[in-house]
Amino acid sequence: MAKKNFTVVTEFILLGLTDRAELKVVLFVLFLVIYVITLVGNLSMIFLIRITPKLHTPMYFFLSCLSFVDASYASAIAPKMLINLLVVKATISFYACMVQHLCFGVFVTTEGCLLSVMAYDRSVAIANPLLYSVVMSKSKCVGLVTGSWMCGMINSLIHTISLSRLSFCRLNVVSHFFCDIPSLLKLSCSETSMNELLLLTFSGVIAVATFLAVMISYMFIVLAILKIHSAGGRQKAFSTCASHLTAVTIFYGTLSFSYIQPSSQYSVEQEKVVSVFYTLVIPMLNPLIYSLRNKEVKDAVKRALEIKHFPH
Repeated sequence: MAKKNFTVVTEFILLGLTDRAELKVVLFVLFLVIYVITLVGNLSMIFLIRITPKLHTPMYFFLSCLSFVDASYASAIAPKMLINLLVVKATISFYACMVQHLCFGVFVTTEGCLLSVMAYDRSVAIANPLLYSVVMSKSKCVGLVTGSWMCGMINSLIHTISLSRLSFCRLNVVSHFFCDIPSLLKLSCSETSMNELLLLTFSGVIAVATFLAVMISYMFIVLAILKIHSAGGRQKAFSTCASHLTAVTIFYGTLSFSYIQPSSQYSVEQEKVVSVFYTLVIPMLNPLIYSLRNKEVKDAVKRALEIKHFPH
């Protein structure tokens, strides 16, 4: 068998967001602050829920899982991104690139599934409050979270395995700040139509299915709220879902911009900006959204601070 005349790619060069040195310093400081806030905010949320008995409910169990996912998927991208802003030539090995892609895919898919689970939880709480503790049993909550993780792992494994089987011959410059699948597919010297089909099929179906689950859940929530006669009761019922609705809108709005579109309409610069938002900004915003717009969380924070300053 004749040898093929090409060099196999063993590492990729990540172009990042800019090649201007002075701008890299500004972006490093900005993204470092965002990443620290993300870690502190999400880990604090997990700790707060754990130490506050009043928050030991299905809603906050799901929120603590969401916080863990947010901290994890920001950590799959941010450390390498920050390092690359400090070096002249930002490289990542082929295998490290595949691992980063796998981790990011798991976390972002799991996040979408968890948001749909949280919508279902709110619909049960508002539409069937008397049966809430029975319907949302501990075993069911654990099962829903496990299912979300399984969905994330299967989806990401399918894309990562199919991506790793492609040949990368000469081109190794990724026009992005992390190993995102559309950017990598452009560099392959193999036929990528199957990968694009898998991306559209699996990621598209999961995104649409979870989004529909959210919409159906909110349809039941709206119908239940309309049956409440008092304005105060309606306001209280809606306030329990306001934070979640905000998080869902931001998450699906940004992701639909990136992945649910034909490759012919794919814009690298547009994708970079959107990617910064959903890889770094959203994980930072979620704990802020749930703490600033949730009375129970704010009360728990106040009690935690009082215990710290005035211990018994």
